[in-house]
Amino acid sequence: MKRFEIRHTTRYTFGTPVQVGTHTLFLRPREGHDLRIATSRLEIDPPANVTWRRDFYDNVLGSATFDAEPTTELVIASGVEVEIYELLPLDFVVEPHAVHFPFQYRGEEEKALSPFLQPVYGTDPRLSQWLSPYRKMTGDNETFGILDEMNKRIHAEIGYEPRDEEGVLLPAETLGRSRGSCRDMATLMLEGCRHLGIAARFVSGYVHGPATEGGGASSHAWTEVYLPGAGWKGFDPTNAAVVGPDHVPVAVHRHPEAIPPVAGTFTGPQGLLPTLTVGVQINELADDAPTT
Repeated sequence: MKRFEIRHTTRYTFGTPVQVGTHTLFLRPREGHDLRIATSRLEIDPPANVTWRRDFYDNVLGSATFDAEPTTELVIASGVEVEIYELLPLDFVVEPHAVHFPFQYRGEEEKALSPFLQPVYGTDPRLSQWLSPYRKMTGDNETFGILDEMNKRIHAEIGYEPRDEEGVLLPAETLGRSRGSCRDMATLMLEGCRHLGIAARFVSGYVHGPATEGGGASSHAWTEVYLPGAGWKGFDPTNAAVVGPDHVPVAVHRHPEAIPPVAGTFTGPQGLLPTLTVGVQINELADDAPTT
């Protein structure tokens, strides 16, 4: 088992009094057989009424509503301690019909996965050209090997560029710029897989590393693909890694722009653009460390 403490603070500075509207929150990690939340806390200033529900992707979605007077700043600070139990990400077996690429999903599986097989951003000549080597493959290549190669290829060809603003770049734009955020790289892999007939979904969350121990980190994004027999398996092109016990998923969606950690509205002077500051710190805890 691994244990992590995650602190995530989002600060909007408006510079003039505004009325804050409803904000959606994707801040609670996805619990399951592989992950458990040991403790959690959420502090919001100005105070908000927060309700929680499961959305149709089984994400935990928070909704914060505000009754306070106008404010010049909004701060949302989340803290969670999580326990990770799945420590061997490559411990799985793919069903025989999907071991080699290309393959076809079968029966009810194909119907259930149809939303994750449809590209979001359409077809672009630059993306089609980038995918051409994979389309020429005839069945002698293992599916996982191709996915791993694509993951590492994106890492090699696209330079990392942090960006706190909402939204993602189109895959063709990421290829043209040869740089992008973790969201942009995950979107490129997601769309590439879908164009090749492999079901894929976007994941937002966190990844632990030496640099996250001192703060100044950010939330993270990667891609999950569905392999028959193995289920959803994660690929992180930002780090050229198969997703493992250092990754903490928070939300999944078919659309890369649908699950920002914090999103909402405000009413203020026309043309006002708030300053956004995001701070994330992820620390690994000892197995016997007390929960807080």
